[in-house]
Amino acid sequence: MIIIKRILAVELLMDYRETLNLPRTSFPMRANLVSREPDSLRIWEEQGIYHNIQQSRAGQPRFILHDGPPYANGHIHLGTALNKILKDFIIKSKTMAGYLCPFVPGWDCHGLPIEHQVEKELRGKRFRLSKTEIRKLCRQYAERFISIQREEFKRLGVFGHWEAPYLTMDHQYEAAILREFGRFVDAGHLYRAKKPVHWCARCQTALAEAEVEYSEIDSPSIYVKFPATGEIPGLAGEKVSMVIWTTTPWTLPANLALALHPEYPYLAVKARGEVLIMAEGRVREVTQALGLEDYRVVKSFAAAELKGREFAHPFLNRKSKVVSGWFVTLESGTGIVHIAPGHGQEDYELGMTEGLELLSPVDDSGHFVPEVEFFGGLQVFAANEPIIEKLAQAGALLKSETIVHSYPHCWRCRNPVVLRATTQWFFSLEAKQLRARALDWIGKLIWIPPWGRDRIQGMVEHRSDWCVSRQRAWGVPIAVFHCLACGEVLAKKELIDWVADLFAQDGTDVWFDREPAELLPPGTTCPSCGADEFKKELDTLDVWFDSGVSFAGVLEKRDCLSFPADLYLEGSDQHRGWFQSSLLAALATRDRPPFKAVLTHGFVVDGKGRKMSKSMGNVMAPEKVIKRYGAEILRLWVAAEDYREDIKISEEILSRLTEAYRRIRNTCRFLLGNLYDFDPGADAVDYEQLEEVDRWILHRLNQVVTKVKESYDQFLFHPVFHTIHNFCAVDLSSLYLDILKDRLYTHAPASASRRSAQTALYHLVEALVRMVAPILSFTAEEVWQHMSATPSREKSVHLATFPEVVESWADPGLAEKWERLLKIRSQASRALEVARQEKLIGNSLEARVVLYCSGELASFVKKSQDMLPTLFIVSQVEVLPVSQGPREEVVTEARELPGLTVAVARARGEKCQRCWNYSDTVGSQVGHPQICQRCFTTLTNP
Repeated sequence: MIIIKRILAVELLMDYRETLNLPRTSFPMRANLVSREPDSLRIWEEQGIYHNIQQSRAGQPRFILHDGPPYANGHIHLGTALNKILKDFIIKSKTMAGYLCPFVPGWDCHGLPIEHQVEKELRGKRFRLSKTEIRKLCRQYAERFISIQREEFKRLGVFGHWEAPYLTMDHQYEAAILREFGRFVDAGHLYRAKKPVHWCARCQTALAEAEVEYSEIDSPSIYVKFPATGEIPGLAGEKVSMVIWTTTPWTLPANLALALHPEYPYLAVKARGEVLIMAEGRVREVTQALGLEDYRVVKSFAAAELKGREFAHPFLNRKSKVVSGWFVTLESGTGIVHIAPGHGQEDYELGMTEGLELLSPVDDSGHFVPEVEFFGGLQVFAANEPIIEKLAQAGALLKSETIVHSYPHCWRCRNPVVLRATTQWFFSLEAKQLRARALDWIGKLIWIPPWGRDRIQGMVEHRSDWCVSRQRAWGVPIAVFHCLACGEVLAKKELIDWVADLFAQDGTDVWFDREPAELLPPGTTCPSCGADEFKKELDTLDVWFDSGVSFAGVLEKRDCLSFPADLYLEGSDQHRGWFQSSLLAALATRDRPPFKAVLTHGFVVDGKGRKMSKSMGNVMAPEKVIKRYGAEILRLWVAAEDYREDIKISEEILSRLTEAYRRIRNTCRFLLGNLYDFDPGADAVDYEQLEEVDRWILHRLNQVVTKVKESYDQFLFHPVFHTIHNFCAVDLSSLYLDILKDRLYTHAPASASRRSAQTALYHLVEALVRMVAPILSFTAEEVWQHMSATPSREKSVHLATFPEVVESWADPGLAEKWERLLKIRSQASRALEVARQEKLIGNSLEARVVLYCSGELASFVKKSQDMLPTLFIVSQVEVLPVSQGPREEVVTEARELPGLTVAVARARGEKCQRCWNYSDTVGSQVGHPQICQRCFTTLTNP
């Protein structure tokens, strides 16, 4: 009995540690991700895993994913973690597909985000510092957070060229930025003009469209009268006014015109003793808003009849000219738009056409200049109420209320911005048909998901020329010079390249530290007047130009990379940011895009779909998630969600994913635990000799491999996760592995039946660990290191390739047979559950299942009768004709299989203490009263 008990302990594998002689912390025990992952990172670093991967793929076709640089201005958040993990999935999956996939991470280091943070830390001290001193502090700030973010990204398990990333503040990269600027100049795209741009009064700089975010704001909504200055035909003797609607009263001091759509009819309506002119299509809405239900129409006008007439400004001694504007709509307002050319792009373009003054009486700090009558010195938004009061005093205010609407804000300081005409440097989108070429290429490129094409196409179609100048210290200078004698601008590629060489050697600080004569080639004179004294341009370049030319500073500079990249991958906000700036920059200077495909992911939101916000208390920091769950769960979250939409995260979601992770891990743990004595070189069974269920699971494995590889190839990771998870949870844990336990635990260790099972298990774990490696990088490596070593096996799973589909495993006929058997098993399981609920049985091995069927179904079932007890996990199965029963206590009709009745009774015989099956043979062997004949044979003939 002592010998039998000892054999039982081994055969049943009740204790993995004792059986496998493994330490408590080895793979088959608890996951301990938080404590184990840093060990994996250390080993990878010591072994140089990234460089080993690159060497292993030398000579293979390349796949280049170019990293869009995050800002080095704080710790990473879930959005940046999502982004880098997605990139890691692609790099690793393409590597395992056989490609050489170098990944050079980068950081965006210049610009307002970093300068803003430095100014916050300096507070009032910044006004006492020179530009060079501020730039030094900005560089130090960026360096600090590059180091922090690098370690945070590495903690996520992201592989890359971390020791040599690209930084937009590196001297060589800064020189590359300036050289690309010179190419734009040489191509004729650069011009200087005074025109409306988004202006942040808090940061005192122009902003690009990509630097503007839209948030809801309370604004005044007013209807204003512009009185006629002369007699209107058909309205003699009447008090006539044109009516406009605006949510920006502060722009009224700059009003110079009134725009009508040239094809809309306009009506003069009389109410309360005065006549108001508005578009016919807006009369009903406007009169209702103004409470003028008793109005009557007194005259109809074509827009052309009113064009050219003048109406009085409501509170200034100025006239407003009536002009035509195709941009006027009937969606809101009155169908008449007040025009302030200095405060709107469409207003500006119309003003240029009509010869209107470019009036913009607002200074850099967002205050009216002193010359503005009544409101000089007031901050523009603070002036809204005084302007409304002035309108009321002048009798020009018809209605005022407050509305909530979307309004542009600065992306850094979060304050509302203004549209303000200032002198800036622009890149023309019309020169060399840059816009048209961009739209043409957009239609040819691959956009993932496809709606990305429409999104960026609409943005490029309607965007204005690219404002590339910024009034900030921390950036790459616009290296042009102004002649002090005549004002001529020296902006030539040769001079810009000369300065770029200085930047490459000494950095961009030389622009601020040296005199113009020290920056120009010796003997430089003004081409217009011959003078030789110049001043430097003090504006810096838009940081979107910095990152937009990364193809020139990185793809074309690194030997391991190439232009164009196969893929750019960023969030959906980059359709108006990096994707667009990169596309325009490359087309202007290379006449082709810098990418072949663009992949877009959504934003991270909480479990209720709300935007992450500190004020709402729903922000989750990656660091806290990792400390609680491990980076592996964060990676699994990225894989489990459809990144093409906004991605939800919550404690509930992470808890569910933790359970899903355990199912996958425990499946691998079971597979490894039952391969402890299996040498694939010596013990593997030929496919033709495998037992039928083992051949069936390999057929299913083929299907899983096909689905997973197709999903990876399409950059779809949630199908990868769901396919692998379902295979582990349903096909394996709930079915195949469950019915395999009897063979693994009770058959002789070296028996053909057990080796057949182990052969299948080995193929399963070999395939699973490779398929899951791009996503669960830590766990896959751990599994790999616990697998039996073979001479041809790579030292790391990340050096391996994806499993191949084995054509000889494909057996549709077998799959069809097992699909039918599993339906029968499902009906048997339902009957066993009823028997369990009625207390007839406890464990399923206490049961005897009787299948009552006839005809073809009976013939089919009898052919597989020997395997049915194992398949149902019961002690006995009988197959009887319908005419003989049923007579058992529990009977169920198989609804999905007509003609089948399933009955359950207590198993015959006694329970074998070794295999736990019930059998009439228990006790039949002299000296072994507790085991069945099968177990006795196994123990005596191992």
